[in-house]
Amino acid sequence: MQLLKRACLTGSLLMALTGLPLSAVPQTPPSAFEYANYDLTFKAVYDGDIEYVKKLIERGFPVDKRDGSERTATHIAAYQSHDEILKLLIEAGADINTLEYMHYDVITIAAVANDLALLKLALQLGGNPGNVTSLYDGTALIAAAHLGHAEVVSVLLEAGAPVDHVNNLGWTALLEAVILGDGSENYIKTVSHLLAHKANRKLADRKGITPLQHAKAFGYSQIVELLADRSS
Repeated sequence: MQLLKRACLTGSLLMALTGLPLSAVPQTPPSAFEYANYDLTFKAVYDGDIEYVKKLIERGFPVDKRDGSERTATHIAAYQSHDEILKLLIEAGADINTLEYMHYDVITIAAVANDLALLKLALQLGGNPGNVTSLYDGTALIAAAHLGHAEVVSVLLEAGAPVDHVNNLGWTALLEAVILGDGSENYIKTVSHLLAHKANRKLADRKGITPLQHAKAFGYSQIVELLADRSS
C-alpha cells in the first residue's frame, strides 16, 4: 500500500510540475498480448531458453531484429533479467546501446529495475552510462536517482555517468532525488553519492529553485545538511 501511495504521489507531482501524462513515465516490458504473438525467436529470449537461443544464433538469427514496440532481443532479455542470454546476444553482435520505442536502453532498464547484476554486466559488455534515454531526454543515472536506487547510482557514477546532465524537464539527478524522493535513507545515500562525484548543487530548476531550497521546503533535514555543507 505504501509503495502504491508513493507511486501515485510521484505521478501526481510529476504531472503537476511538468504537465506530462503519467502514461509517459513507466517502462513497458512485453505484455501478455505481445508475448502471445511473438515468433519462436522472441519467445525463446523472453522465456530464457538459452539452448534454443544458442541454436538461433548459430543459424544466423538477426540479433537486432525488432518487435512491434521497437524492442530488440537485448531489451527483452534485460526486461526479463536473463543475463546469460544478454551476453550471448552481445557476443553475437547485438547493439547493447540501441533504444526501444520509449527510448530506453539496457542500462536504463537495469537501473530502473534496481538490478545490479544486470547493470554491471551491461557495463562490462559495452553499455554506455551516458546514453540519453527516456521520453524526458534523461539518463540511467537520473532514473535511478529519481527512484532512490542508491547502489545503482554509485555504480553508474563510478562508470562515468554524466552527473550534471539536465533532462527536458530542466532537472538533474540531484534535483530529481530531492523533488521526486521522500527524504528516506536511500535518497540520503543517493544525494551523498552524487555530491561525492561533484554534482553541482547550485544547478536550479526552471523556476530557479535549487536542490537545497527544495529539500528545505519538503523538510528533508538530513538532505538539507548534505546540500548545505560547502566543504564536500
